[in-house]
Amino acid sequence: MNNLSILGIFVADLAFFGKIPKVGETILGKEFVVGPGGKGSNQSVAAGKAGASVEFITKIGKDDYGKMALKTYKETNVGTKNVFESDEYSTGVAAILLDKETGQNAISVVPGAAGALTIKDIDNARDTITNSSIFLTQLEVPIDVVSHALKIAKENNVTTILNPAPAAKLEKEIFPLVDYFTPNETEASFYIDGEINTVDDAKKYAQSILDLGVKNVLITLGEKGAYFFNQDQSHFEPALDLTNQVVDTSGAGDAFNGALATALCEGRSIVEAIKFANCFAGISTTRIGTANSMPTRAEIDKMM
Repeated sequence: MNNLSILGIFVADLAFFGKIPKVGETILGKEFVVGPGGKGSNQSVAAGKAGASVEFITKIGKDDYGKMALKTYKETNVGTKNVFESDEYSTGVAAILLDKETGQNAISVVPGAAGALTIKDIDNARDTITNSSIFLTQLEVPIDVVSHALKIAKENNVTTILNPAPAAKLEKEIFPLVDYFTPNETEASFYIDGEINTVDDAKKYAQSILDLGVKNVLITLGEKGAYFFNQDQSHFEPALDLTNQVVDTSGAGDAFNGALATALCEGRSIVEAIKFANCFAGISTTRIGTANSMPTRAEIDKMM
């Protein structure tokens, strides 16, 4: 059993290219693009393109953006038997402001139909979760839904990954349900009494995150790389050297998590899985877009 199941949201990414305005400032943008997005969706597309047998659990509206989602999954080998359609809510959207010169971005998400996922929906997807070797989720769907799905996974010996994005307060009972906790430096800082900006910071505070009850901590540090820690092992993996090649960092964390889950599904060691995910995410930053920036398995195999 090498299946991967992912719970999360699909939103239509409305991307605006140009300088990111300050509060109260109006600017003229340079370009506007609409494409598929949402953390869970991006992670599913990443996994599908990386070679995983992946099923995505989400909810979309019966509208044009929902049709975009289904078209995307058909093209990227993502299973849709648990992509539920809502009669009440429209498909979500995300406004992305991107500075092409720096690759930096600012994002505002309205989850729409996916934000209305319920525990009943998760129960309907129970077989998909229990027949997985890896279950991956984030915090863009309601936290009670995330908690319920994690419990189902753990009760059935499914390895769990929680990408705590966006960072949110969690009940202490959730942390022991998590095998791999994968925040970026900003999200990691939310869960500790301190701030993580550097590799040394990650090393300093990793134990504090582990003490929450998760089994493994993996902090992504953007262009610096990623730091892994548990009670028996620690490892820092530098990012790819992509000087002057980065054009868009939005979706890089999703690329990393989708590829990481894929590599773990394949039985790779955590160090090898991080190398694979780093390579996958690095390539994604050299292209514009989120789901559209994900590389293929052939591209990764060529670079590794």
